[in-house]
Amino acid sequence: MHKRLSVPFFPQLYQRLLLVLVLVLLSSCWPVWAQHAQLHLPRTRLSAGMHLLDVQLAQTPQERQTGLMFRKDMPQHEGMLFIFEQAAIQCFWMRNTLIPLTAAFLADDGTIVNLADMKPQSDDSHCSAKPVRFVLEMNQGWFARRNIQTGYRLVGPPFAR
Repeated sequence: MHKRLSVPFFPQLYQRLLLVLVLVLLSSCWPVWAQHAQLHLPRTRLSAGMHLLDVQLAQTPQERQTGLMFRKDMPQHEGMLFIFEQAAIQCFWMRNTLIPLTAAFLADDGTIVNLADMKPQSDDSHCSAKPVRFVLEMNQGWFARRNIQTGYRLVGPPFAR
């Protein structure tokens, strides 16, 4: 005598197989569509005394969320300026960021509020000491090698009012 499978078994099995297939496809495609460095954002120039910086502008929530993720390197005179709509305590982490960075949390006039060295691929949170609208990420050590510290004022179009 043969036992018959109940009708609900087949739809459940089909759903599970379909889910596994979708997950396998997504995981195999992940590196192709998710790991894209943002290289074509608008740019501006900032100056720190005699040092000129060519910085990309991360202005939308998506641009700010991706930031410098997936980059394998960045020229020493380049960085990324994150621009927020309103001043707030800004916190940054380095998930999927492959290069060590320093974040400069900047007041509206471009004055450095505080600096934070950040390790690659870390979820450690690094926050501004007070509410800010701007955060500039540069290669780690860029500020230190030029003796640029808290209180130093950067100049450029984003800080002009």
